[in-house]
Amino acid sequence: MKELIRTNNMVLISYVETLLKSAGLAYFVADRNISATEGSIGLFPKRILVEADGFDEARALMQDAGLGDELRPLK
Repeated sequence: MKELIRTNNMVLISYVETLLKSAGLAYFVADRNISATEGSIGLFPKRILVEADGFDEARALMQDAGLGDELRPLK
């Protein structure tokens, strides 16, 4: 899996999940449960990961939705 977005913004995460689901792309939100450990202070950002074979499509989807600034840089 490849990292698409890293954020503490739960509204953004929910929106991205909705976009990925409607496009039929496999994804995983990593570090979601760390908030129980950190006390929900937002110290650890959540990472949205997508399958490598759908990564380019997911990036294009985010850019089309106006979320290009939220994308992680390509390595």
